[in-house]
Amino acid sequence: MSSQTADPRPSLVWVALSIVYVVWGSTYLGIHYLIETIPPMVGAGIRFIVASVLLAAVLAIRSGGVRVLRVPWRRLGTAALAGVLLLTGGNGMIGVAEQHMSTGLAALLVASVPLWLVVFRWATGDRPAVSTIAGVLVGFGGLALLTLTRGGGSGSALGVAIVLGAALSWSVGSFLSARLPMPANPFVASVYEMAAAGVTLLVIGLGRGERLHLHEVSRASWLGLAYLVTFGSLVAFTSYVWLLGNAPISLVGTYAYVNPAVAVLLGVAFAGENATWTIVAGGLIIILGVGLVVSTERRPRGEVTAPAPPGTPRRRRERRRSPRASRSTPGRPPRRTGVR
Repeated sequence: MSSQTADPRPSLVWVALSIVYVVWGSTYLGIHYLIETIPPMVGAGIRFIVASVLLAAVLAIRSGGVRVLRVPWRRLGTAALAGVLLLTGGNGMIGVAEQHMSTGLAALLVASVPLWLVVFRWATGDRPAVSTIAGVLVGFGGLALLTLTRGGGSGSALGVAIVLGAALSWSVGSFLSARLPMPANPFVASVYEMAAAGVTLLVIGLGRGERLHLHEVSRASWLGLAYLVTFGSLVAFTSYVWLLGNAPISLVGTYAYVNPAVAVLLGVAFAGENATWTIVAGGLIIILGVGLVVSTERRPRGEVTAPAPPGTPRRRRERRRSPRASRSTPGRPPRRTGVR
């Protein structure tokens, strides 16, 4: 590269990060409009099936054939399991929950996902730093405030219970997907995750009596669905995967506590929601806790490189490891830390 040619990556990093900040934070508002006239589980099922087909087509075109989509059956099964946990139990339930609560409250409760991941690590033998545990306790304090007060009346007990279950399902899916053999290409993994989740959501939605009446669907719901498919499931995800290879994990991980703030602001501006004092206080406490966890996890401990922030994929360690230790399961897709 010529000395007069500037490296374009720093500016591209901020463009991609801005997309992840705003788009993933705005998906809660997109779901709000989607479920106005489209049943939540059927709508989410359509979203993920369409997104999986579009992503598969793009991959096939760019790779010169459908061979890029071929994966061993075992990896296909684990990708499907991850998709059901992440997108059916996680994302799909957000639409159901938003029938009973504001978008801002849902986003703030979902922000607890990185905290749950630390709990899972501790339960499986990992011992996080004291400051990480402090961040988890602070974050769960904010979560308790929002749960007990239901966001100052911004949601019902049923809605809070559903979204907490969704966050827990997403956390379990994130935790397992980083430890199970997955398709080597993260985009291919995403195709099968979305396809499995879409089919499951449609089956469950139709089974519980949801029906899509096209003549009753409003323009806002169609736009919400289109936005979630194109921007929420394709553009932002592509930007996120690109960031994983071109930006520090500590920087990428900041979206975990920027998204809720974006969701609250958009809910107030476009959905007529109220930012009650409990939402503001509880949200700030949760964001503070997540911030403590992310900032602590990015610090090196002695000679050992610090683990990636909870919910983000592990980068290759700077320290040289033994050949046996360096053998890891190939193709683990990035962990996600928020329901999209």
